[in-house]
Amino acid sequence: MRSLLVVHFWAPWAPQCSQMNEVMAELATIQPEVTFVKLEAETIPEVSEKYEITSVPTFLFFKSSQKIDRLDGAHAPELTKRVQRHASSTSFPATSSSAPKEDLNTRLKKLISVAPCMLFMKGSPQEPRCGFSRQIVDILNKHKVQFSSFDILSDEEVRQGLKTLSNWPTYPQLYVKGELIGGLDIVKVSSGTGTKQNDADNENYLFFRLKALINKAPVTLFMKGSKQMAKCGFSRQILEILNNMGVDYETFDILEDEEVRQGLKTYSNWPTYPQLYVNGELLGGLDIVKEMKESGDLESMLKGGH
Repeated sequence: MRSLLVVHFWAPWAPQCSQMNEVMAELATIQPEVTFVKLEAETIPEVSEKYEITSVPTFLFFKSSQKIDRLDGAHAPELTKRVQRHASSTSFPATSSSAPKEDLNTRLKKLISVAPCMLFMKGSPQEPRCGFSRQIVDILNKHKVQFSSFDILSDEEVRQGLKTLSNWPTYPQLYVKGELIGGLDIVKVSSGTGTKQNDADNENYLFFRLKALINKAPVTLFMKGSKQMAKCGFSRQILEILNNMGVDYETFDILEDEEVRQGLKTYSNWPTYPQLYVNGELLGGLDIVKEMKESGDLESMLKGGH
């Protein structure tokens, strides 16, 4: 009889869930004594509600029909570590009074790094429980930013502790790569729906704005001009390649926005344009795109989604 059960609450529309399913498949070969189960969260609302599943992916760990641990977000190294620990452990659930309490700051730092883009909000993306949280979710969804979330109403310790750690007194709070971007006002500025208030916020809001722009579509081209009218030969050539391949893509005219034009050079560590991004990652400029087209790698990457 297998002692440890790991349940993945997932959704087919979330790319990070598919990635974690692959991680689980690998873990199953390494830990054959562990049972891994996938449950589509939205098709079993009564189960999701019972276990307070407010975002995907979420992993629950069970032993002897008792829930002993929970992991929110797509964090493969942490999932691997917990599976290995619980599979080899015969101890009682971590909630036991005999178990040492994890330092709050350590827990908070883990939470803000659960996913590349992490939102601490009231409620869930599906059911925000305050107007500010609803607005920031709408902005992230509009810009197609992939994010995980944490409902601060479900954990008073996290709710109060994060205010101190971040030195930010209100919610929602948005983190990118473990760094605080800010609240609704900053995100509005970075998404083009608000007005910049403080030059000290430049670096944070520009970083988030660039992150949102490169994730606006699976394939995004930063170029001089537009799909209809390229304003340099390099941009025109890369447009022809993409059009001939029949892939869907979005473009951004860097001549229309000096802040993005200069900021993206630093963000991507790539000094020239055009720049082609696939699933939020820089593929390269015209020379690399041409080379990949000749080798056949470009078509498989653009149409295969990876």
